[in-house]
Amino acid sequence: MEKVAYLGPKGSFTEAAAATLLPHADRVPYRTIPDTMDAVAQEEVEQAVVPMENAIEGSVNITLDYFIHHQRMNMAAEIEAPIEQHLLTGRGNDWKSVKTVYSHPQAVAQCHQFLRDWLPEAEISYTSSTASAAKHVADHPDEQAAAIANDIAAEAYGLDIAQPKINDYDHNRTRFLLLTKENDPFLHPKITDETMFKTSMMVSLSSDFAGALHQVLAAFSWRRINLVRIESRPTKTGLGNYFFIIDAAMKQDDVLIPSVMEELKALGCGVHLLGSYPCFTWETLNGARAVAEVKQR
Repeated sequence: MEKVAYLGPKGSFTEAAAATLLPHADRVPYRTIPDTMDAVAQEEVEQAVVPMENAIEGSVNITLDYFIHHQRMNMAAEIEAPIEQHLLTGRGNDWKSVKTVYSHPQAVAQCHQFLRDWLPEAEISYTSSTASAAKHVADHPDEQAAAIANDIAAEAYGLDIAQPKINDYDHNRTRFLLLTKENDPFLHPKITDETMFKTSMMVSLSSDFAGALHQVLAAFSWRRINLVRIESRPTKTGLGNYFFIIDAAMKQDDVLIPSVMEELKALGCGVHLLGSYPCFTWETLNGARAVAEVKQR
């Protein structure tokens, strides 16, 4: 049976994404996002699922930076999932008496207003994942603590959902990526002619001059290639040095994408193809009934 690494422990949003993308794979939890990528490189597993971007807090920088600088792999598939954060406590504990709130930094940021309004005196303690926060609270029942995590973690670790849906914004969604060592295409029965594909690449400018980025974007524009995301990240070689992650809304072909890359190289840019992959939503893969069940929890 194939194995897929995910940010653990069990009960994390990433595990749910992995189970949806690869329902028949053996899911293996790892302590950190870099650990999940290392597991693929070291051939402990065949693939990994990692969080890449949140609608509220933006990119998960540790994922992007470790992927670019340390473990470059193939982006094989994407799933966008709804995220609902809950305040979890031990059975019967008074949530208003909580002195410490545990969770992942992104989850804490997504619930900033709730914490400010209802638990302003509570200490915030960061964990490697929301599921590890829930596990800590379950393992330390005498501590006046709560976790910010999902309902799956609440069930897995026997915790109460003291306050449901505490994220500050309703339309909270996260984009997860399936990473593989090989460039083999991701095969799934729900890939159709209407399935959206993305092609992602990393572009570095040859030098910083007026209109440099415009020239890069023009290579896509005149070919009528729609860009759904462009993001700059520091190259870590000095202040003011950046590379750009560009997502084009199309599947890699034999004409347009290769010609874009050749034009950018002719301009002196560094260009690296990161993957061309199908994009799913939680609703598409789980069906309307499963989504309704989640909303009713």
